[in-house]
Amino acid sequence: MNYELRKTIVKTIRNGGEGHIPSSFSVIDIINTLYSSHLRFKCDDPDWEERDYFILSKGHAGMALYVVLEKNGFISQNDLLEYGKFDAMLGGHPDRVKVPGVEASTGSLGHGFPFSLGIALGHKIRKKMNKIFVLVGDGECHEGSIWESALVAQNLKLDNLCLVIDNNGSAAQILPHPDIKRQWESFGWNVLETDGHDEKDLNRVFKEFRATHNGKPTAIIAHTVKGKGVSFMETHGPWHHKIPNEQEYQDIMKELEG
Repeated sequence: MNYELRKTIVKTIRNGGEGHIPSSFSVIDIINTLYSSHLRFKCDDPDWEERDYFILSKGHAGMALYVVLEKNGFISQNDLLEYGKFDAMLGGHPDRVKVPGVEASTGSLGHGFPFSLGIALGHKIRKKMNKIFVLVGDGECHEGSIWESALVAQNLKLDNLCLVIDNNGSAAQILPHPDIKRQWESFGWNVLETDGHDEKDLNRVFKEFRATHNGKPTAIIAHTVKGKGVSFMETHGPWHHKIPNEQEYQDIMKELEG
């Protein structure tokens, strides 16, 4: 679990006065592991044709993507400092037009996944080896566009497409998934499960995806904790879009000392 990136998330969101800390904590280990070990990219050439693609369909967790992009040289620390200001590059949701390394403007749930499907199909038609990774939330998986895309991806045999599901329990608050693994299996997908905060286990499933060539797309169910790393923030609804005051900020940073 990466404490330093979590600290940067909190500092940036508090400074900008906008953002979703718990949702970003939920996915930060997944995104960091992808960029550290599994995505092919060039930070000085974000549109490099041989790159792998990462699309954050769960756009409200955009700060997790921003801090990883900064870590890997796509954007600067100054860009993070400007977050949330008028005309700044970085806003509450990722913007493909403004932010180097962002593949799709997302935020309206259910849109990033079908977008990634189109990219995967295009590369499949051209017989390109690029891999396409897309991250959605478990609550987002109630959107009709998710399941329509799931059927299309299976029918088109898009085995270059890897969907990561941030299974942090958000859906369970209103409409639980009775068995999310069986749901995806019933749509004809390869399904893997992992601890979304364990780098070693994340590496295992991403490697397994790359090694699988059976004509099926892959869904990785990442079991996570919303707000992971700060005890009083974990799973608590009031923190979904809350900006910490000074005392709360100090308490958060103390817990993130590791």
